[in-house]
Amino acid sequence: MGKFKAFLKRKDIEISVKRYLVDALGAMAQGLFCSLLIGTIINTVGAQFKIPFLTEKVATVAGIDYTVGGLATAMSGPAMAVAIGYALNCPPLVLFSLITVGFASNALGGAGGPLAVLFVAILAAEIGKMVSKETKIDILVTPLVTIGAGVLFSYLFAPGLGTAAMKLGTLIMWATTQQPLLMGILVSVLVGIALTLPISSAAICAALGLTGLAGGAAVAGCSAQMIGFAVMSFKENKWGGLVSQGIGTSMLQMGNIIKNPRIWIAPIVTSAITGPLATCVFKLQMNGAAVSSGMGTCGLVGQIGVYTGWVNDVASGTKAGITSFDWLGLILISFVLPAILCPLINMLLVKIGWVKEGDMKLS
Repeated sequence: MGKFKAFLKRKDIEISVKRYLVDALGAMAQGLFCSLLIGTIINTVGAQFKIPFLTEKVATVAGIDYTVGGLATAMSGPAMAVAIGYALNCPPLVLFSLITVGFASNALGGAGGPLAVLFVAILAAEIGKMVSKETKIDILVTPLVTIGAGVLFSYLFAPGLGTAAMKLGTLIMWATTQQPLLMGILVSVLVGIALTLPISSAAICAALGLTGLAGGAAVAGCSAQMIGFAVMSFKENKWGGLVSQGIGTSMLQMGNIIKNPRIWIAPIVTSAITGPLATCVFKLQMNGAAVSSGMGTCGLVGQIGVYTGWVNDVASGTKAGITSFDWLGLILISFVLPAILCPLINMLLVKIGWVKEGDMKLS
């Protein structure tokens, strides 16, 4: 056992929650941003501003026509797998071999492809690392083992994982439609908390395919955390903190939350208010890319995703047009209400002594 542990250490294989559910999951989300999300944004910009280069066919592969955005979207599986491999510190031959693994697992995972990619890419990467540079024909052995293991695991596990993720996501979306008040609160609070924790709310939403009303509630929860922390800590962090948290990430507050968990109360309570308002009053839906549901106001990706969904719905005929009420709901839920409610709730916490000045100061 001691020799095996030494071998794992030498190969930089660390079996831990942090490595797989924090580092790998977060990296997977970045891979999604650089492929599926960017591709969706490119398509939306091209359609809205009538840019020929972005709307016309630029390539035909296996009889399928692709736009610029379509090419980026098609690479989501490889992008996720390579990002995961990078987070796991894979040697070059293992990292490059994960391109094929990501394509296979995402394709076989179907609608739940991101979860399949996460699981399969981790297994293939670690097996590849085990054999890397162990033979004199590493240039052959490492790619063969990594790709072979990855494709085998994709065949065995990806369809089941994809189906399970899709069914769970569908269940959450169905429950949100049936019980928009209760599920609006639960989804908003839980996804918002995930956004601030050192895990990826975006990857979770992508893995579950969380769209529709549930996606709208997720946007509300994430926005409440980001805008909430940005505004209520403005006195301590000024404009730099406002920007870094408001359109960056509320995860910056994680160290302060560990010191005083009560600073988290205001954003969580705010998300419990804005979530059901999003689902019950404004009927805010995320019908763009599911990964956008877990982004909140980070780079305004959540809001762009909602807008992309509106555009898609109008194009398909399921929505007559984008109304002023739609815009009002998106702006109130994403920006105005968190900016008002969070500081007000925090003022009460300050009055009773649960939160004090300097508790949210970013180092």
